[in-house]
Amino acid sequence: MKIGVVYTSTTPELIDNVQKELINSVGDEISFVSFEDSSILNEIRKKGYVTSSASAKLLELYCKAILEGADVILNACSSVGEVADSVQSFSKYSGIPIIRIDEEMCREAVLRGKRIGVMATLSSTLNPTKNTILRIARETNKRVEIIECLIGGAFGLNQDEFKSKMLENALKISDSVDVILFAQGSMAYCENLIYEKCKKIVVSSPRFGAKAIKEALIKKGLL
Repeated sequence: MKIGVVYTSTTPELIDNVQKELINSVGDEISFVSFEDSSILNEIRKKGYVTSSASAKLLELYCKAILEGADVILNACSSVGEVADSVQSFSKYSGIPIIRIDEEMCREAVLRGKRIGVMATLSSTLNPTKNTILRIARETNKRVEIIECLIGGAFGLNQDEFKSKMLENALKISDSVDVILFAQGSMAYCENLIYEKCKKIVVSSPRFGAKAIKEALIKKGLL
């Protein structure tokens, strides 16, 4: 089985977490084809929204993954998750599922609490994540409140510094929320720390994305 992973930005932590969770979920009899175009996220950050050219570049990465023989594609960037939503008809027609890394994470957050704290280092990730949470809440006939937590000055920090920054900000919202959600997969390695210190449900996307990939492969009869 071959899993295509599409990134718009990577960190070593993100790649390690995504591949580890996929292997844990699906097994080690898999191979990866990964594609990244950082200009997509750079353009979104600059413009403040997902532009037509950014969308087109992302679609090109999906097509490259299909041409490389991917059985399923994981969209690993929450900032462009709604682009993945928009191409589901093509996904079904091509027979290659395109899975959002954050869809099931957002669903879990809605199921587990009414007050959801969304942590992000990029403003461009906040709105798509909020939109997904609110859509799922409507689909499940549930009312939720979203508490934003945008973390400034996080780029370029080492792991210890980033964990400290995450904890500092998580503690600011922990008394006001039922669930803390990490809007970016690169934050996932902080999950245990935030859970232990804040005593709240904490969700991050790599493990939920891996679960969704497994379910897609089962539906295709590959597992």
